Amino acid sequence: MNAISAIPMRSMQTAEPKRSQDRRRFRTIWISDIHLGTRGCNAQMLIDFLDSVDSDTLYLVGDIIDGWALKKRLYWPTAHNDVVWRIMKRARRGTRVIYIPGNHDEMFRQFTGLNFGGVEVRRKKIHITADGRKLLVLHGDEFDAIMLAHRWLAVVGDAAYTALMALNRHVNRVRRWMGMPYWSLSKMAKHKVKNAVAFISRFEEIVAHEAERRHIDGVVCGHIHTAEIRQFGDITYYNDGDWVEGCTALVEQADGSMEVLHWAEEMAARAGVTLQGAMEMAA
Repeated sequence: MNAISAIPMRSMQTAEPKRSQDRRRFRTIWISDIHLGTRGCNAQMLIDFLDSVDSDTLYLVGDIIDGWALKKRLYWPTAHNDVVWRIMKRARRGTRVIYIPGNHDEMFRQFTGLNFGGVEVRRKKIHITADGRKLLVLHGDEFDAIMLAHRWLAVVGDAAYTALMALNRHVNRVRRWMGMPYWSLSKMAKHKVKNAVAFISRFEEIVAHEAERRHIDGVVCGHIHTAEIRQFGDITYYNDGDWVEGCTALVEQADGSMEVLHWAEEMAARAGVTLQGAMEMAA
């Protein structure tokens, strides 16, 4: 039995606290790089997001389950089941769910073209926005030169990244104890390290060039854990970020306009409003 088949699929009876009519509604939602099966996954924050929003279409843009990590050690808490349950429930109630596996969950690429419980597995997809733009949706590891040329280096880098995520958890445990909001240590490090900034910029340019080569209007991807909306000439580059560091999602409104939601900031703002309301009531 491999690590994936050993994942316990119990305890999927958690009720969603918000009714569908109480959630913020979008035409399309893109999320990626959840990394279920790792301690770095911010499952509780993602659950809060899924309980707060709804959409006609939901794209899962790769690295949803971390097969690399699960091959080393089985880690699958109840919260990770709850994420899967929420996604499957959306598919059953009519949301179109499109799953594009990434490099960490590449074992699911063999099922491309199939449908599991309403979840469509695709290698890539052309999305048509409400205002008629064509966007190529794919994970993005196809354009990662390190992944393609030196897979061993990617694995070493993944181990270093896992260590950084462990440190990030301890930092945020202390911050919660002090009443401070979530903060991403690795996100800060990326912006401070010159080589990381250069790599991200180059990656964005290469992906945008692929969209231009295909004569489409833009591209949506994940993979590098850096949410962004950038314009390269006539091409719009979108990255939906991740649910390990930044906890972000890309959303399309009914009119085709798009934005990145930073969910840690949304939760902090909501908590601030709640606290302010409580103080006003007490006064």
